[in-house]
Amino acid sequence: MNGLTHYGWNTFFRDALEAYSAGGGDGDEAARITAEHRGGYVLVTARGELKASLAGKLRRDVARRIAPHPSVGDWVVVAAGEREKDGYAMVHGLLPRKTTLARKVAGRAVAEQVIAANVDVVMVVCALTQDVNARTLERYLTLARESGARPVVVLTKADGAKDAEGERQAAVTLARGAPVHVVSSRTGRGVSELAAHFGGNATVALIGPSGVGKSTLINTWLGDEAQTVREIREDGKGRHTTTHRHLFVVPSGGLVVDTPGMREIALWDADEGVRETFDDIEALTSQCRFRDCNHGAEPGCALAMAVAAGTLDAARLASFQRLLREGAGLLKVRVDGAKAPRVVSAAPSRRRR
Repeated sequence: MNGLTHYGWNTFFRDALEAYSAGGGDGDEAARITAEHRGGYVLVTARGELKASLAGKLRRDVARRIAPHPSVGDWVVVAAGEREKDGYAMVHGLLPRKTTLARKVAGRAVAEQVIAANVDVVMVVCALTQDVNARTLERYLTLARESGARPVVVLTKADGAKDAEGERQAAVTLARGAPVHVVSSRTGRGVSELAAHFGGNATVALIGPSGVGKSTLINTWLGDEAQTVREIREDGKGRHTTTHRHLFVVPSGGLVVDTPGMREIALWDADEGVRETFDDIEALTSQCRFRDCNHGAEPGCALAMAVAAGTLDAARLASFQRLLREGAGLLKVRVDGAKAPRVVSAAPSRRRR
């Protein structure tokens, strides 16, 4: 599988393939999904690129939710003998994922939408020519952290910013230890700093609103116009330049996944991501008088006292509580069985610490 090393193949997936084969699974060759279209997939094997669709059993298992729906970035198993047929293959199995970048599907439906699989780094991209909304950045960081990948904040379009340093400092505070980069694709400022995140053939996913410069960054890394770039509208809002996810190999090393801009960022099973993004608030909760304080009107609430003392931003606390409530409400109505629910809150019992 040496031919797939630059696509992210490593010992984790090698061991997974061996376990799959030992278990009697169909297929004997690994491939990585680089694109998904309505009619099927594009994937890469050690012998080159193929078009593919799901084999009958896997398709039925996916429909019955016995198996996850294969997504961009997934490693799958195909049968070697089928690859010669018009450059087409059938996918028989899905190897375990190291990480899963996912959100709740937009709208009222209660289901998981996998944005990309087996991502090592998630770059949250915001434009300095637009308002970097603190609450939106917190939500994207939560999404990134819950995936299991390393979060990175990228502030683009620094050449048009009114106060790039001020915005950077604010982002550093919200990032809670995640790297923050200020870049300009037009002038080249800071772009070279991002190369370090692709080390070791890492897979990097870019997420963020439309029009913040994700596709422009990818074009810079790839050295060509792989992604269509459109101008920002007069009202400053971005146009959707990416309509589907695609995994690209970066010539200098590593891989990158571009994702469509997200108008709605609904979290999916993100309790741990919330607690990591708000680790400062999470640490304060241990100082509350009651073990299961609701952080409302309870006496001895450390969060309420911190807000009153001016050491905790009330808007940040409200964001933390809102995201936890969102997760708790989702667990109550989830019916697809995609993940075992985790308890994120409890009724007050007034037990003292």
